[in-house]
Amino acid sequence: MRVGAFVLGAQFPGQGQGEALHRVVRSADAAEEAGLDAVWLAEHHFVPYGVCPSAVTVAALLLGRTRRIGVGTAVSVLPSAHPVALGEQTALLHLLSGGRFTLGVGRGGPWVDLEVFGGGLEAYEKGFPESLDLLLRWLSEPRVGADGERYRFREVPVVPRADELIPRADGGPPSGAPPRVVVACTSPGTVRLAAARGLPMLLGMHCGDEDKAEMVALWRREALAAGHGHETVEEAAAQHVSAGVVQVGDTRCEATESLTKAMPGWLRDGLGAHVTVDGRRRPMRDPFGYTELLCGLHPVGPPRLCADRLARTAERTGIERFALLVEGSGDLAATEHNVQRLGGEVLPLLV
Repeated sequence: MRVGAFVLGAQFPGQGQGEALHRVVRSADAAEEAGLDAVWLAEHHFVPYGVCPSAVTVAALLLGRTRRIGVGTAVSVLPSAHPVALGEQTALLHLLSGGRFTLGVGRGGPWVDLEVFGGGLEAYEKGFPESLDLLLRWLSEPRVGADGERYRFREVPVVPRADELIPRADGGPPSGAPPRVVVACTSPGTVRLAAARGLPMLLGMHCGDEDKAEMVALWRREALAAGHGHETVEEAAAQHVSAGVVQVGDTRCEATESLTKAMPGWLRDGLGAHVTVDGRRRPMRDPFGYTELLCGLHPVGPPRLCADRLARTAERTGIERFALLVEGSGDLAATEHNVQRLGGEVLPLLV
């Protein structure tokens, strides 16, 4: 089982943006020291829900600061980025980090970001498959051209090639594995899209085990129906990631209280700041109810409870990779302590 820290750069009420970003960096340092598998970075634009507008930029910083831990985006918003530019950045991070980078991509939402970056609503509603396919071609072919509805350009060489041999730190033979790509899936449509391309899924923290198990089962059926071999399907399935929340405390009441004191205010301000590109009304979750839901679904409580929750999710869904939000208390010292307890007290119970 591989457990990673999920950090959004969340700006809690009364905090500055720099404070939120500082907590991202410190959380990553703590995660490597605690023996976690990875750090996952979210991308958001123009909202205090997360003040990291470029997950790949922060990933580059963290890969340079660390030596062992994996770093992934959860996710880079593809409709707001050019697939070739994102592919070039991915290749650089993959090669320079010795293969420690994972690119997570998603559709995002119908937000004003689409107006600012020029994609428009169509990039969100219809353009994701074209963008994803162009990105995947860039990561796997020596030369790429495009003649799609959104992207059209003459064939150009791919530099640097993402599948170049990567030198190993231990002096062993270099490896040439391509970068890992995961797709955020929130609907049957995106599950089918990921499955058809043989790409693993990142499943959101708002889903319970039963919903995630159904999505994994659908993904497997669709991947096999698309012609992927059984071995290929199982290799990709082993890379699925389940997002959640973690708060380790001496008691369940203590851990829950840490989150219910801080998260509702952040959710209210952060989610409420989203503006749709076309003026459509978007219902917002009740911040208190959503916090309680997350506390009920995920490892929030003493170490034994946290380990049992993770093991239960893995058993029910088959997913053994986790990206767990560690900054739900909104406090730097408490976040670092949470990461330390996750690595020192929860992980040993999962062996």
